[in-house]
Amino acid sequence: MEHVRLAVVLGLSAGLFAAEAQAGLPAIETQGSSAAAKFHLALPGYQYRFPRDHGSHDEFRTEWWYYTGHLVSVEGRRFGYELTFFRRGIREGHSRPNPSRWAVRHLYFAHFALTEVDEGRFRYREKLSRAGLGKAGAEPGGLHVWIDRWIAESDPSDGNGHHLKASAEQFAIDLSLRPEKPPVIHGRGGISRKGNATGQASHYYSMTRLATKGTLMIDGRERTVTGLSWMDHEFGSAELGEDLVGWDWFSVQLKDRGELMLYLLRRSDGSLSPASSGTFVFADGRTRHLSHVELRVEVLDHWVSQASGARYPSHWRISVAPLDLTLELRPLLADQELITNKSTRVTYWEGAVTVAGTRDGADVTGQGYVELTGYAKPFTQGL
Repeated sequence: MEHVRLAVVLGLSAGLFAAEAQAGLPAIETQGSSAAAKFHLALPGYQYRFPRDHGSHDEFRTEWWYYTGHLVSVEGRRFGYELTFFRRGIREGHSRPNPSRWAVRHLYFAHFALTEVDEGRFRYREKLSRAGLGKAGAEPGGLHVWIDRWIAESDPSDGNGHHLKASAEQFAIDLSLRPEKPPVIHGRGGISRKGNATGQASHYYSMTRLATKGTLMIDGRERTVTGLSWMDHEFGSAELGEDLVGWDWFSVQLKDRGELMLYLLRRSDGSLSPASSGTFVFADGRTRHLSHVELRVEVLDHWVSQASGARYPSHWRISVAPLDLTLELRPLLADQELITNKSTRVTYWEGAVTVAGTRDGADVTGQGYVELTGYAKPFTQGL
């Protein structure tokens, strides 16, 4: 999306255009305009540096920080969560820069969702804010992004860790995440392609295995939880191809300590864009880029939303021939749909799934998250 978050999380930037209008702002100019041209494009050769690249990249138009995870309470109850922050850059065009602290240079959005597996309940909240006077923001040089009291930041007790905090009326999280593997760079040459045009790409990396502990507050009751999380961070400025209508994104964490990310960019004629790709992460942290011809995803079932009318895939078989890997993914809850009319105005399915299959002829199990966009209506905007 990015997170871009098929699987990229490409991001849910289509709705950001609409949200700018909702916030009373002029629409962002197109990529070919002089104002938007001031944003940097994602080009080959980018050199990642951490922890710097956990921070904001204001020279790019769109950016998001995306966390999902599976949690278990000490009583054995199961949960999934999503916490995502989006930044959308605003350029001032040819007029003199506005020096006011109230000047709008960025819009920020956030989505927070909780899947209560054993209760069969899914809840989510959303936020939209302008940057200014500390209400929302993201800092360069290190992880610190926030809207009101929703925050993702470097863990002060562990320089390599992440700290997440978000609260709604009936549910909240306060989690510490510790990386068990180094960051994984997706794509080739420092870019993850989303099309064939120059700059039609993003800079995209993941933290694929984050040991997680902390607390959930649900309906006034605090639960101590542990589990495993995934983090995506993506930034870019280009438009998506005009023939793309959405993407399917998959993250998988296997119990043998392998991880898989893949995204399928869907065209209006039903075919997949050749820019679709993935990454497999081995137990020792080595990675293998996967092209679209090495990936096969079969949809085995569907679910229809009563809220939006969208018909989503709801059971998948993923095959990666070069790795002798075959996995089946099933949602832990059928309804994990977000209708974000108060922020990004994108309707999408983002949910916790269970994973089982074989790798090199041996049985393997795991867990994951899936993001599905463009099923309620075509995704028609840019990164």
